[in-house]
Amino acid sequence: MSKGHLLIVEDDDDIATMLQIFFTSQDYKVEIASRGSEALEKTRKSLPHLIILDIMLPDFDGFEVCRILRTNTRTSHVPIIFLTQKDERSDKLQGLELGADDYITKPFDIEELKLRVQRTIVRAEQQSLTDPRSGLPSGRLIEEQLRRIIQSDGWALLDLRINSFSSFTEAYGFVAGDDVLRFTAMLLNEVVDQLGTEQDFIGHVGGSNFVLITTQDRAETIRKTLKDRFAQEVLTHYNFIDREQGYLLLTDDSGRTVKAPLMTLAVGLVSPKEHTFTDIREITELAAEARRVDSQS
Repeated sequence: MSKGHLLIVEDDDDIATMLQIFFTSQDYKVEIASRGSEALEKTRKSLPHLIILDIMLPDFDGFEVCRILRTNTRTSHVPIIFLTQKDERSDKLQGLELGADDYITKPFDIEELKLRVQRTIVRAEQQSLTDPRSGLPSGRLIEEQLRRIIQSDGWALLDLRINSFSSFTEAYGFVAGDDVLRFTAMLLNEVVDQLGTEQDFIGHVGGSNFVLITTQDRAETIRKTLKDRFAQEVLTHYNFIDREQGYLLLTDDSGRTVKAPLMTLAVGLVSPKEHTFTDIREITELAAEARRVDSQS
């Protein structure tokens, strides 16, 4: 089982390859970016659990990459460790002021870097900043976004849940289930990239529940696109027989064979256009009810 998804932003091919080989051997999923623009694009498409970021890059420096990530709602929570040849106190302070989580200079001890990576990821998870499977914001970060939007207008919240997820994991196991959660997180990011804004927020509430905050004028198009794409693309997680018959055959507690439907995405949508909210619990309760209605339709 993967320990997490790392993005290594390094233009030195030898160092990048060495880090990729090492962290892959430590059971991490590793991606490489050699330019700042490439790092931003890869982060938007698939949120890493942590970014190892070199300061000296060919297009723009790591400080600018960090600044852009920290000012984008969807990427602001991703932990960053700066990796650089510079050892000046001013550079370290600049990185930390921009929101970097740690800083290590070249030449570095690979075992020390490994420990820093482990510690930073664990700290983010313990603080309820990210879900360990999807890499999306969770817990406190979701609450902060809800408290932010309740003070404003023009927003819409989508409450999402994967129907029949437990039946799928019963048949295919929890590892396949985690793959579906990562697929859902990637799909959410792709659709928001296509139809949303840079300030849209995506969170993983827990289990098979997700949340998406966007604008009122974009919400319904995003909702429909997510449901349609999920229904088609989730089929790749089933074997040929289950896809063809359109259901799973499971054994219940009585030993009887029962049919279980394939996974679909239920999405509830609420906004201040139809309701006045005074508490974030009202938002989540109404969104959950709208999602339950969608599940039955």
